[in-house]
Amino acid sequence: MTSIAEIRQTLTSWIDVDRDSILQFMQTLVRARSPNPPGDTREVMTLVRSYLDGLGIDYAMFNRDQTMPNLVAARTFGPGNKHLVLNGHIDVFPVETSEGWSQDPWDGRVEGTIWGRGSADMKVGTTASIMSYVYLTRLAAHLAGKLTLTVVSEEESFGPNGARHLFDACPELILGTALLNGEPSGASVVRFGEKGALWLRMTVQTPGGHGAYPHLSPNAIEKAFELIGDLKRLSDVEFEEPEVVVSALERSREEYDRAYGDGASDLARKVTMNIGTIAGGSRVNMIASRCSFDVDIRLPNGVDADDLLAKIEGLRDRHQFTYEVILLNRPNWTDPDYELAQIVTETAAEITNIRPVPAVSLGNTDARLWRYRKIPSVVYGPSPKGMGSTNEHVPVEEALNVVRCHVLSAAAYLFRQNAERSSG
Repeated sequence: MTSIAEIRQTLTSWIDVDRDSILQFMQTLVRARSPNPPGDTREVMTLVRSYLDGLGIDYAMFNRDQTMPNLVAARTFGPGNKHLVLNGHIDVFPVETSEGWSQDPWDGRVEGTIWGRGSADMKVGTTASIMSYVYLTRLAAHLAGKLTLTVVSEEESFGPNGARHLFDACPELILGTALLNGEPSGASVVRFGEKGALWLRMTVQTPGGHGAYPHLSPNAIEKAFELIGDLKRLSDVEFEEPEVVVSALERSREEYDRAYGDGASDLARKVTMNIGTIAGGSRVNMIASRCSFDVDIRLPNGVDADDLLAKIEGLRDRHQFTYEVILLNRPNWTDPDYELAQIVTETAAEITNIRPVPAVSLGNTDARLWRYRKIPSVVYGPSPKGMGSTNEHVPVEEALNVVRCHVLSAAAYLFRQNAERSSG
């Protein structure tokens, strides 16, 4: 094989031959329960390790918490400067109730569709990463540079035991020149960036007292609602958007809304707030002396989280409150016209006859950790059907197309002749 066309043809034929075994692997991963919380992914990781062991593929484990294992496999090919990192996670959202599901949420049933929690987010995408690594190791003689596979835990809660741990434990293995991730995106979208997330726990306290004597103390719950109103008004904060991001989002507006719902493209460029939990008071005939609520603030690219926190501090002139920063993921993006993004776009268009447009994600992924380090990162995966909700599923052909796109894109990025030209 001397051309990328021959490489692609060979890889496509391998995937076609392995179709049933790939689907069976996806099904097995979905059936292995790994809800976060609690985040225990040992059962899923055992399946991944067994699969790689059966193929004689070497890997290393990097575990900060033994219940949340992380796997890294790395392969060096011919001389070349490129280093592609493949990243997928194996923890999933919990299933709070089976009501509303047309199938058992942990069945992993395959009947034209892969059903079950974690199918879209992101066991199909993680399978695409694993298969990409497996197939490309067979073509070592035709590739240049380095390929790394990362299969991680604790992505859903952005904790310290998953991908974040790898940057401390083995940075030399994972700091590549590009990252490819299979988080849900949909066939019509290639994600080159994402909004940030600022999670705050706000607390209001008052003296409290008997409910029949409201003149003696303000009610903490009522004061919290007043504070929430002023927080919501901070959504109108002015900021300067990166021109590249604006341009990409403007040209993808129609497809973006089609993929994620009407108005999604506007939300990608706005500060949004969601009050996720609220708790206060002890009983109906008591003036609430304490009220605490958690707010999820999503930050578009161009918004400085520190500036927004300063504005929140400014609300102390009108309100008495304390707050705790639970999470801060800063907004991030990389060049939507970067080489890997173009490769994924062209490959997806050839496979699906749908040319995906560049987009910024409304939610967060581990890809942000690479973007924070200036490593171009591309996300392309299945549609987020039922993600975190009921009836999560991925149509079989869509799942296989994600695998095809990742495998062929990775090969094109590391193809020896391309690598030699780019490094020369």
